[in-house]
Amino acid sequence: MVVASVRLKAVKVTEERFRPFGQLVRPTHDGKPFDSQDARLNLSQGMPRFYIMRLPRRGMSFDRITYHEKVTQCLGGLGEKDWYMAVAKPSGNVENYPKEEDLVAFRVPPGVFLKMEEGTWHAGPLFDNADHMDFYNLELSDTNVVDHNTHVYSEHGTTYTIVDE
Repeated sequence: MVVASVRLKAVKVTEERFRPFGQLVRPTHDGKPFDSQDARLNLSQGMPRFYIMRLPRRGMSFDRITYHEKVTQCLGGLGEKDWYMAVAKPSGNVENYPKEEDLVAFRVPPGVFLKMEEGTWHAGPLFDNADHMDFYNLELSDTNVVDHNTHVYSEHGTTYTIVDE
């Protein structure tokens, strides 16, 4: 099978651009009362898991996209390098996977994290500027076992590559 590679142009993540998919969370001062700038989490379906995930460099291409129906997920890069994530709005099932026009690719700077709403499709984190990167990840302890819903684009002849704007 011939696989077509489609380029997705990344845009810098902002609160407004990311709002359809979740929240962008930035550093705040210690002691600030909880407000709308804080992540609104749903971890009610199981035991929360907060860990540091080390990923090897995989480049800027992806051939699959995933969503978690039961949990909000938070991802943030540790360190001083930008990273990338492609996302799409929830569709409710794998058969209604995101098409090219549904995908949005973001460049995420250091010091912010993404809180994805339940069901938000995502591919990444992606990067090509280091041998590996560490990310903090907040999800449920069994998310990748019981709530890992994936569409594989390459089975349908497509891969995606994120490029900077």
